[in-house]
Amino acid sequence: MSEKIAITPPTHTTPPAAFSHGVRKGNILQVAGQVGFLPAVPGRPPTVVGPTLREQTLQTLANVAAVLEAGGATWEDVMMLRVYLTDTEHFAEMNAIYDAYFADLRQPPAARTTVYVGLPAGLLIEIDALAVLD
Repeated sequence: MSEKIAITPPTHTTPPAAFSHGVRKGNILQVAGQVGFLPAVPGRPPTVVGPTLREQTLQTLANVAAVLEAGGATWEDVMMLRVYLTDTEHFAEMNAIYDAYFADLRQPPAARTTVYVGLPAGLLIEIDALAVLD
C-alpha cells in the first residue's frame, strides 16, 4: 500500500488548520482549495494578490500549479477542477481568464465544476484539483 504524503510547496505557508495543501498517495494527487494569496514571505501574513477577479484567478491558478509541481504533476495530469466563486456575475469573466490560461494544453481539458460560495473578505475565487499521474 502506498504512503500518503503531504505536499507543501515553498511558495506556501503552513496551513492554518489540520489539512495539507496537497496530498499524494500512489499516482493520485489531491490539491486542496487554493486562493489568490501571494507567495509566502517569512513574517508576513498571507496577502491577497489584489482586488480584481483577474488578479486573483491567475494567482490562484499559479498556487494550484505550485502544489501540482511539488507533488510531481502538471496541468496535463489534472482530471478534475472545482472552481468556487463568490459572485455569479463573475462567471463569464472567470471563464475567459480560464480559457486563455489553458489554451495551450496538449491533452483534453480537465472536467470542471463551478459553484458559488462565501469566502473570507476580499477573496473572490478558490480552486482545487485532482490529478492522476502515470
